[in-house]
Amino acid sequence: MSPAFHALHQRAQPLMLPNAWDAGSARLIESLGARAIATTSADLAWSLGYRDGDLLPVDLHVAGIGAIARVITIPLSADIEGCYSDDPSEVGAMVARLIDLGVAGINLQNGAAHPDLLCVKIGAARRAADRLGVSLYINARTDVFYRALVPPEARVAETLARAARYRDAGADGLFPLGLADPVQTRAVAGGTELLLNVIAWPGLPSAPELGALGVRRVSAGSWIPQTLWAHTTALVTGFLADGRSEPLFAAAAPYAAINAAFAASSLPP
Repeated sequence: MSPAFHALHQRAQPLMLPNAWDAGSARLIESLGARAIATTSADLAWSLGYRDGDLLPVDLHVAGIGAIARVITIPLSADIEGCYSDDPSEVGAMVARLIDLGVAGINLQNGAAHPDLLCVKIGAARRAADRLGVSLYINARTDVFYRALVPPEARVAETLARAARYRDAGADGLFPLGLADPVQTRAVAGGTELLLNVIAWPGLPSAPELGALGVRRVSAGSWIPQTLWAHTTALVTGFLADGRSEPLFAAAAPYAAINAAFAASSLPP
């Protein structure tokens, strides 16, 4: 599905990329009309009982991605954080496992570490994909804005400098976490050959406006499960307090509709 996933980034309007945290959420997202699905490290880690931040065991991470891939028919992009290792051979091995599952793209990051390290990982991922004959979409995340790695006036230039290096290493997309200002967004989009990905963020312009600024992809991030956590907190708190049933089913989806959503994906792989 990699060529199809690449093509989704070439439309006039940005690719809207909802993020799934398990097979059930992925099946729902596809049924609602999404053209592709992504995971986030936070969503997947929380769903499996781990904190976010490279703490999810690799085998569990891969299994979680596999469970999602099994139930969808649209392209899947996997957030693999820093790939759990600084060893290029281990990075390549994990990427190869994900490609075998049918993953069309990955998201790689290195937090506050030197960009050299991310370049090494991007290169390892690209070589692994090339060996398998797959045009894997590699999205490189930079935290220049999110972590305020340089003074405000230098953030666009620093982001673009890193983008050039990530492009040379084999990346396809650039994901500057925390970029939301329209002027800065236009400057970043216009200053790199990489396709720009932004994330849902307070103050972020609408999809049509983002498209006009040069954005090619908008991710939901971890906001959907964060919102569901808050809703669940309210429901459970109320149920524990007074035991009333009505709030539990007042806005509930029908059981039959949910069960039917898995009719085509219930057989063993």
